[in-house]
Amino acid sequence: MASDALRIERQTRDALTCWKIGLGDAELLVAEQGAQLLSYGRRGEKPLIWLSEEAAFQAGQSLRGGVPLCWPWFGDLSRNPAAVRDLHPDPAQAPFHGLVRNLPWQLEEIRSEDGAATLEFLTRPAEGLEGWPPGLLPRLSLRLDGRLSLTLSSHNAGSRSLALSQALHSYLPVGDIARASIPALDGCRYLDTLDDWAERRQQGPVTFTGETDRIYLDTPALLELHDHAWGRRICLEARGSRSAIVWNPWIDKARRLSQFADDAWQGMLCIETANVMDDAVELAPGETAAIGFSLWSEPL
Repeated sequence: MASDALRIERQTRDALTCWKIGLGDAELLVAEQGAQLLSYGRRGEKPLIWLSEEAAFQAGQSLRGGVPLCWPWFGDLSRNPAAVRDLHPDPAQAPFHGLVRNLPWQLEEIRSEDGAATLEFLTRPAEGLEGWPPGLLPRLSLRLDGRLSLTLSSHNAGSRSLALSQALHSYLPVGDIARASIPALDGCRYLDTLDDWAERRQQGPVTFTGETDRIYLDTPALLELHDHAWGRRICLEARGSRSAIVWNPWIDKARRLSQFADDAWQGMLCIETANVMDDAVELAPGETAAIGFSLWSEPL
């Protein structure tokens, strides 16, 4: 088999079915549940996606790490704009981060040509699933070439306009969070969810000295995570997004999290490509909207 041939193997990890996918020196793992990307890296290099060593491959719960899909709302629905809250009759009782993280997704199509591979995943609502917008169809496209690209698209096949929020909840590995930074967010507005959602403006690069949970607004397309401990920059280039969430639980919250070692906060950071707050999406009947990112690394 040629070194650049696409390799796909269906595997079972405890209670979950996964696809192990390889192309050239790149390899990734995707769970059927939630179409959750669990790992990605290239031979001889540090990984580009973080997965908890305590991740539980169990049905009905999202794994800690990888790239969970948050759709058709992000986080606590009651904190979303009014048009998004209308998706559910009781926003206070709606599942955190939406409806698709625990649903089975089908691998519908595989295309491979010119040293690149594209995989298309689809899911549909379970019968009686409350809060699913009528006629709204999500699709995940995963492209592997010199980079990894994910695109989550939503098509409104219904008869009325809909609003949604969403995020590609990327967990990224770092050598030492205390030596990591995100320079490109300098000057951006953000909401500090740890301080009663107060609005602030970033002064200088984002650095980490404690628990961090911020929603950045009007963000640039390209965010670079400078990983000084491992001498690299992780590049995350967004499409269809003007907002991003930056999260690290730090010491105390790490001890309370499920599927998370007490010291795991030192080696990870979430930078989530998002459509949240005033960046939420409105879809007229017949319209399609897409959010995505491309991921790669370079020497620092």
